[in-house]
Amino acid sequence: MFDTKAELLEKIRLGEDSAFEMKAVHFRGTKIVGPGRDELADEIAAFANTHAGVLLLGVEDKTRRIEGIPADRLDAVEGLVREILHDSIEPPAHAIILRLELPDSDGNLRAVLKVEVPNSAFVHRSPGGYYMRSGSSKRLMAPDLLSRLFQERSRSRWIRFEESPVPGTTFADLSESLWRRFLGRSLEPPERILEKRGILVHDDAGVVRASVAGLLMASPSPEKFLPGALIEAVRYRGTARDGDRQLDAQTIRGPADEQIRQGMAFLRRNQSVAARKIPYRIETPQFSERVVFEALVNAVAHRDYSVHASKIRLFMFDDRLELYSPGGLVNSLTVESLPLRQATRNEILTRLLSECPVPDTIGHVQRTFYLEKRGEGVPIILEDSEALSGRRPEYLLIDAVELRLTIFSAKPPFPEEEPQGKGT
Repeated sequence: MFDTKAELLEKIRLGEDSAFEMKAVHFRGTKIVGPGRDELADEIAAFANTHAGVLLLGVEDKTRRIEGIPADRLDAVEGLVREILHDSIEPPAHAIILRLELPDSDGNLRAVLKVEVPNSAFVHRSPGGYYMRSGSSKRLMAPDLLSRLFQERSRSRWIRFEESPVPGTTFADLSESLWRRFLGRSLEPPERILEKRGILVHDDAGVVRASVAGLLMASPSPEKFLPGALIEAVRYRGTARDGDRQLDAQTIRGPADEQIRQGMAFLRRNQSVAARKIPYRIETPQFSERVVFEALVNAVAHRDYSVHASKIRLFMFDDRLELYSPGGLVNSLTVESLPLRQATRNEILTRLLSECPVPDTIGHVQRTFYLEKRGEGVPIILEDSEALSGRRPEYLLIDAVELRLTIFSAKPPFPEEEPQGKGT
């Protein structure tokens, strides 16, 4: 929305309306003293509750003068906006924050922040209450209007989150080398095929956007638009999560299948392998590669990507591996029924992963494709891991919003011998 500098300058000249708001940013020393946190939260929530809009920070709304934001304070202002999105609005709102330079009345370039707020699938409450945008201002919603909006937004969420258009994206945000693998042999134009496959979708204004699933499988950097679409991996020395005993750490980014591949590479370089050479060499890895592969695939394929900025977390210790996946269980699944039933939150994503061949370099995983959709993943995790370590892995649902899987380390077959090294 208002994607070019010319469009923004024209909006500034014409003034605020139902889709455009301007705010100057004032400082006392290095402290931001205006606009207030609650005021900004109310404005952002009003856009999210009504329709998409732009909040432009660094421009005086009454005089329409471009005052700008000092370059050394842009981080602080952007940080304030992100805090407001996450902490001052319920449920947390989403926005795209862009840094731009616009010319002031003398032709000098001034830095501003453009905050693009998409129309939300939820109804948001800010410190002042439930606001909607009306013309160039906001107003509290009447109870009957608020009730109808809750009903409408509830119906709209029947569409799975992975099918949703990602605001601000275009076909150009997808990589041709990634989306071409999903075209098959059809002679139709690529854009048409990708729409049929759910990789591209139309938003409410009819603009072609990448879907959440499309971004996860066909963008080299999905985390640019979906901040939690990554894996945080850490290897600790010992059995406690202690930053002072951290041996290795990696933020794993990229399309979903690449995240799984990198997660396996992290495992292989950080797990110990016990060995005995007499009468012949016997090696026992700390963790089964097949088990961890299945666990990573399940985490990436079935996590809840609508949980904003929550990432998959992989922690390795001397005695166990912990894998945290955002989101509760779907379709009445319980921890107890996981080995017995098959259900998915992300049907498009799982279908696309089932078409991606597993590279030979990923390890001993006994899979041709990343996902084979036979419901074998959890039984493999439980049975193979127990056979290696003597302990059954444990699933724990935390506050109904995050699933933790604990896989226990194998015991060396010959306790008197030390591990001989690490996996490659």
